[in-house]
Amino acid sequence: MKIRVEVEVGPKELREFLGLPDVSGLQQDAIEALSKKLASSKESLDPLALLRGLVPSGLLSIDEWQKLLLKAAQNLAKDGDQDAAAAKKTRSRKKRATARRSAS
Repeated sequence: MKIRVEVEVGPKELREFLGLPDVSGLQQDAIEALSKKLASSKESLDPLALLRGLVPSGLLSIDEWQKLLLKAAQNLAKDGDQDAAAAKKTRSRKKRATARRSAS
């Protein structure tokens, strides 16, 4: 049995329902700070330097993020191959069972 429930809720309503804080003020402050930083350094705009300034140093570096994402993609591809092999086995079992039933 499947039960499907659809709820139309806006972001603010969902945040309030889940008890999450309203971070719109924080987001606005971050956007203003980013705008000021971009405006002050138009000539020497280095995207990586900009990101390094915004991301805490305790987080992964860009290279580590790339390695992490590559590994995740490889794992997904590997899991997909295993799922495809399992599905193929299931289909062949069903075909054999159907052939046995029709032969009887």
